[in-house]
Amino acid sequence: MTKTYKIIYWIATIWLALGMFSTGIVQLLQLKERGSTLAPGGAASVTHLGYPLYVLTLFGIWKILGVITVLIPKFPLLKEWAYAGFFFLMSGAIFSHIALHDSIRDMFPSLLLLILTLVSWYVRPVNRKIVLVNQ
Repeated sequence: MTKTYKIIYWIATIWLALGMFSTGIVQLLQLKERGSTLAPGGAASVTHLGYPLYVLTLFGIWKILGVITVLIPKFPLLKEWAYAGFFFLMSGAIFSHIALHDSIRDMFPSLLLLILTLVSWYVRPVNRKIVLVNQ
């Protein structure tokens, strides 16, 4: 792995972890947004998308556990599941916004986290990947 890839990996992964952790906390606490814009992942945005409030707890727990999994060393299979979970959560949020004809501004946080997920997954170090052995 080149030094450039390491830098890209850690920048993308840290921003991904911060974004997922902060929205996970917002979802666990089921915070209400203030003002006219929807805070990403909060109670108002989730009900706007048509989901019941109880999914906030589930999404919040998944995000926090995913962040821990992505950041700790080893456990490559578990990391694949965490990245897949992030991908499904963010792509689902984007498609929910598209279905409601929301603006790009409303779906931007989910789109950014999806891009960070893909970049972090793609450039991750070899010791964080599943190694397949030919038998």
